[in-house]
Amino acid sequence: MRVYLPRDAAAKALGAEAVAEALLAEAARRGVALELIRTGTRGMIWLEPLAEVEIDGVRHGVGPMTPGDVPALFEGAAAHPKALGPVEALDWMKRQTRLTFARCGLIDPLSLADYEAHGGLAGLRRALGMTPAQIVEEVTESGLRGRGGAGFPTGIKWTTVLKAEAPQKYIVCNADEGDSGTFADRMLMEGDPFTLIEGMTIAGLGVGATKGYVYLRSEYPDAIEVMEAAVRLARDAGVLGADVLGSGRAFDMEIRVGAGAYVCGEETSLLNSLEGRRGIVRAKPPLPAIEGLFGRPTVVNNVISLATVPVIFEKGARFYADFGLGRSKGTIPLQIAGNVARGGLFETAFGMPLGRIVEEIAGGTASGRPVKAVQVGGPLGAYMHPAQFDTPFGYEEFDGQGGLIGHAGLVVFDDSADMLEMARFAMEFCAVESCGKCTPCRIGAVRGVETLDRVRQGDAAALGLLEDLCETMSAGSLCALGGFTPYPVMSALRHFPEEFGMAREAAE
Repeated sequence: MRVYLPRDAAAKALGAEAVAEALLAEAARRGVALELIRTGTRGMIWLEPLAEVEIDGVRHGVGPMTPGDVPALFEGAAAHPKALGPVEALDWMKRQTRLTFARCGLIDPLSLADYEAHGGLAGLRRALGMTPAQIVEEVTESGLRGRGGAGFPTGIKWTTVLKAEAPQKYIVCNADEGDSGTFADRMLMEGDPFTLIEGMTIAGLGVGATKGYVYLRSEYPDAIEVMEAAVRLARDAGVLGADVLGSGRAFDMEIRVGAGAYVCGEETSLLNSLEGRRGIVRAKPPLPAIEGLFGRPTVVNNVISLATVPVIFEKGARFYADFGLGRSKGTIPLQIAGNVARGGLFETAFGMPLGRIVEEIAGGTASGRPVKAVQVGGPLGAYMHPAQFDTPFGYEEFDGQGGLIGHAGLVVFDDSADMLEMARFAMEFCAVESCGKCTPCRIGAVRGVETLDRVRQGDAAALGLLEDLCETMSAGSLCALGGFTPYPVMSALRHFPEEFGMAREAAE
């Protein structure tokens, strides 16, 4: 009997370890030879812990499981009260375009043989037959943009580092995933770590870097454990080291753990922390691509950006670029959270309307009440009103609506949400997480909390001050923490003026 069960942190939080123990105990009691394979999650978090039983080569899902559900599983998965049928045939899975997350939930994350059997290392082997310039051109042609929030074209960043002359260059993976409602980086590292390792290796070959670092937040102990084990396995197998897959070309990497400061998700703060310094923002220029880690040219890319590189090289740049909308090429892993009936990760091509994501994919609110707003892009993202739900999910399309995609986290709120309180939370969050380097962020966020408290008390005159303050923070902050905090504040004010004591006509 072969059963697949996630070891992903979300599944563990919902009781996967207790289910695993129950499975092993029940198999021993019955004398059944059980092969229990621990995987990543498929991304259907509302069904976790999701057990998958292989029947005639097809994996049938049963979930959400509890230890009490285990005995019935041995009587027959198809007849189990929580049977879901073939996992690949579930609507959530069928409607996706899984490229970056194709293996997540499917394979044993720490089996390199399993990884290769499902297409792993094909992209790296192709890249080893290309020149650095050809590698960078392939990424440029794919249209891949940074998935960490800024959406900057990956090919341009790589080109800059390739052309920079230096005795040492670096690849740094930003795995400091701190946005509320986001979990794609964690899910990828826990469920398919070798794809990140492969992507970083290809990046190193492309720009001439021989050393890489993954900067991982301390709040992700499971991801740290899996990534450290995967790096050791990759090094032992010759995927990393002085002779990558026998090519004579070198690339190696390490996992470094940060202390969990939100601002270290900003690339220059991250680099300072990685160097052992205080995690504060650096003024730019110089750009990290010219003077980055230890003053050397450095590619700083997000987990999903780098983990997408292998499929681009496996299937070709044009294959990847054929998905998407306008300048938003390829796929995006939507992380659906908040007050939703179905929360989880859904990878799809850019272009799906926001309303379809919220109503059809997420199933509306868990409370059953109407959707009031959706915050897209983390705590610094704008609140999107239902009137904007026809907006296609794309960088320029969201920008045109006064929003941003960020790391593609969506947090849904029903009509009981207090939008003035949510605006205050944005300012408070910025005040707490500010590195203190620049005045607009350090002082502006504190004044923002005070001003919103005045608005709560009925001081209408404070609204003009709030708008001026947001303009100053947006224009004068050194990084996106202070610069983007006005997005949730002003979008809440614009869409829900009556909650701030304003008439809607005045807000418009």
